[in-house]
Amino acid sequence: MLLRSYSEKDLKEILALFYDAVHLVAAKDYSPAQLDAWAPRLPDEERWRNSLSAHYALVAEEGGKIVGFGDIDGTGYLDRLYAAADFQRRGVGGALADALEKYAFERGAEKISTYASLTAKPFFEERGYVAEARRSVERRGERLTNFSMTKYF
Repeated sequence: MLLRSYSEKDLKEILALFYDAVHLVAAKDYSPAQLDAWAPRLPDEERWRNSLSAHYALVAEEGGKIVGFGDIDGTGYLDRLYAAADFQRRGVGGALADALEKYAFERGAEKISTYASLTAKPFFEERGYVAEARRSVERRGERLTNFSMTKYF
Protein backbone atom coordinates (compact mmCIF):
# COMPACT_ATOMS: atom_id res chain seq x y z
CA MET A 1 0.00 0.00 0.00
CA LEU A 2 1.26 3.43 -0.96
CA LEU A 3 0.38 6.65 0.89
CA ARG A 4 0.69 9.83 -1.12
CA SER A 5 -0.53 13.40 -1.14
CA TYR A 6 -4.01 14.13 -2.44
CA SER A 7 -4.26 15.60 -5.93
CA GLU A 8 -7.33 17.21 -7.49
CA LYS A 9 -7.40 14.40 -10.04
CA ASP A 10 -8.30 12.07 -7.13
CA LEU A 11 -11.55 13.84 -6.27
CA LYS A 12 -14.02 11.72 -8.28
CA GLU A 13 -12.53 8.47 -6.99
CA ILE A 14 -12.50 9.78 -3.41
CA LEU A 15 -16.14 10.84 -3.63
CA ALA A 16 -17.15 7.40 -4.92
CA LEU A 17 -15.15 5.71 -2.13
CA PHE A 18 -16.77 8.00 0.46
CA TYR A 19 -20.28 7.23 -0.79
CA ASP A 20 -19.69 3.48 -0.81
CA ALA A 21 -17.91 3.43 2.55
CA VAL A 22 -20.72 5.32 4.25
CA HIS A 23 -23.56 3.41 2.60
CA LEU A 24 -22.01 -0.05 2.96
CA VAL A 25 -20.02 0.11 6.19
CA ALA A 26 -22.14 2.45 8.33
CA ALA A 27 -25.45 0.83 7.34
CA LYS A 28 -25.41 -1.23 10.53
CA ASP A 29 -25.55 1.95 12.64
CA TYR A 30 -27.63 4.42 10.61
CA SER A 31 -30.89 4.35 8.66
CA PRO A 32 -30.99 4.66 4.84
CA ALA A 33 -32.28 8.24 5.18
CA GLN A 34 -29.43 9.12 7.53
CA LEU A 35 -26.89 7.57 5.17
CA ASP A 36 -28.30 9.59 2.25
CA ALA A 37 -28.08 12.77 4.33
CA TRP A 38 -24.49 12.02 5.34
CA ALA A 39 -23.31 10.92 1.91
CA PRO A 40 -25.65 12.07 -0.86
CA ARG A 41 -25.36 10.58 -4.34
CA LEU A 42 -24.49 14.05 -5.71
CA PRO A 43 -22.06 15.73 -3.28
CA ASP A 44 -20.93 19.34 -3.42
CA GLU A 45 -17.73 18.75 -5.39
CA GLU A 46 -16.51 22.33 -5.07
CA ARG A 47 -16.83 22.22 -1.28
CA TRP A 48 -14.90 18.95 -1.15
CA ARG A 49 -12.22 20.25 -3.53
CA ASN A 50 -11.71 23.40 -1.48
CA SER A 51 -11.62 21.55 1.83
CA LEU A 52 -9.19 18.85 0.70
CA SER A 53 -6.93 21.44 -0.92
CA ALA A 54 -6.88 23.55 2.26
CA HIS A 55 -5.91 20.59 4.48
CA TYR A 56 -3.04 18.14 4.61
CA ALA A 57 -4.74 15.33 2.69
CA LEU A 58 -3.48 11.85 1.90
CA VAL A 59 -4.72 8.96 -0.17
CA ALA A 60 -3.87 5.28 0.20
CA GLU A 61 -3.40 3.36 -3.02
CA GLU A 62 -3.13 -0.31 -3.77
CA GLY A 63 -2.66 -1.56 -7.29
CA GLY A 64 -3.27 1.94 -8.66
CA LYS A 65 -6.66 2.15 -6.95
CA ILE A 66 -7.49 4.55 -4.12
CA VAL A 67 -8.45 2.42 -1.11
CA GLY A 68 -8.60 5.16 1.52
CA PHE A 69 -8.16 8.84 2.23
CA GLY A 70 -7.93 11.25 5.12
CA ASP A 71 -7.24 14.87 5.88
CA ILE A 72 -6.31 17.07 8.81
CA ASP A 73 -6.21 20.83 9.21
CA GLY A 74 -3.53 23.02 10.77
CA THR A 75 -5.12 22.94 14.23
CA GLY A 76 -5.04 19.14 14.54
CA TYR A 77 -8.67 18.62 13.53
CA LEU A 78 -8.93 15.28 11.71
CA ASP A 79 -11.70 16.08 9.27
CA ARG A 80 -12.10 12.83 7.34
CA LEU A 81 -10.69 9.31 7.47
CA TYR A 82 -12.22 6.61 5.27
CA ALA A 83 -11.17 3.21 3.98
CA ALA A 84 -12.90 1.54 1.04
CA ALA A 85 -15.67 -0.83 2.05
CA ASP A 86 -13.70 -3.82 0.76
CA PHE A 87 -10.54 -2.68 2.58
CA GLN A 88 -11.93 -2.48 6.11
CA ARG A 89 -9.73 -4.03 8.82
CA ARG A 90 -6.75 -4.26 6.46
CA GLY A 91 -4.61 -1.47 7.92
CA VAL A 92 -5.64 1.32 5.56
CA GLY A 93 -7.28 3.53 8.19
CA GLY A 94 -4.47 2.89 10.67
CA ALA A 95 -1.76 3.79 8.17
CA LEU A 96 -3.55 6.99 7.18
CA ALA A 97 -4.22 7.92 10.82
CA ASP A 98 -0.56 7.30 11.74
CA ALA A 99 0.63 9.62 8.96
CA LEU A 100 -1.92 12.35 9.71
CA GLU A 101 -1.25 12.23 13.46
CA LYS A 102 2.52 12.38 12.82
CA TYR A 103 2.02 15.41 10.57
CA ALA A 104 0.09 17.24 13.31
CA PHE A 105 2.52 16.25 16.07
CA GLU A 106 5.54 17.42 14.04
CA ARG A 107 3.86 20.79 13.62
CA GLY A 108 3.38 21.26 17.35
CA ALA A 109 -0.18 20.06 17.87
CA GLU A 110 -0.82 18.93 21.44
CA LYS A 111 -3.89 16.94 20.48
CA ILE A 112 -5.93 15.60 17.60
CA SER A 113 -9.68 16.13 17.57
CA THR A 114 -12.32 14.54 15.38
CA TYR A 115 -16.02 13.81 15.15
CA ALA A 116 -16.43 10.04 14.92
CA SER A 117 -19.52 8.21 13.76
CA LEU A 118 -21.07 5.36 15.72
CA THR A 119 -19.31 3.08 13.25
CA ALA A 120 -15.85 4.68 13.57
CA LYS A 121 -15.87 5.24 17.35
CA PRO A 122 -14.30 1.84 18.23
CA PHE A 123 -11.49 2.42 15.70
CA PHE A 124 -10.60 5.74 17.31
CA GLU A 125 -10.88 4.34 20.83
CA GLU A 126 -8.38 1.62 19.89
CA ARG A 127 -6.00 4.40 18.83
CA GLY A 128 -6.23 6.20 22.17
CA TYR A 129 -8.93 8.74 21.40
CA VAL A 130 -11.35 9.61 24.18
CA ALA A 131 -15.02 10.37 23.54
CA GLU A 132 -15.68 13.72 25.18
CA ALA A 133 -19.29 14.20 24.09
CA ARG A 134 -22.06 12.36 22.29
CA ARG A 135 -23.61 14.69 19.72
CA SER A 136 -26.71 14.80 17.59
CA VAL A 137 -26.05 16.75 14.40
CA GLU A 138 -28.38 17.64 11.56
CA ARG A 139 -27.48 16.83 7.97
CA ARG A 140 -30.01 17.58 5.24
CA GLY A 141 -32.94 17.30 7.63
CA GLU A 142 -31.77 14.09 9.34
CA ARG A 143 -30.35 13.74 12.86
CA LEU A 144 -27.13 11.71 13.12
CA THR A 145 -25.27 10.67 16.25
CA ASN A 146 -21.53 11.16 16.42
CA PHE A 147 -18.88 11.70 19.07
CA SER A 148 -16.45 14.51 19.75
CA MET A 149 -13.20 12.63 20.31
CA THR A 150 -9.71 13.76 21.27
CA LYS A 151 -6.28 12.17 21.41
CA TYR A 152 -3.66 13.96 23.47
CA PHE A 153 0.06 13.61 22.69
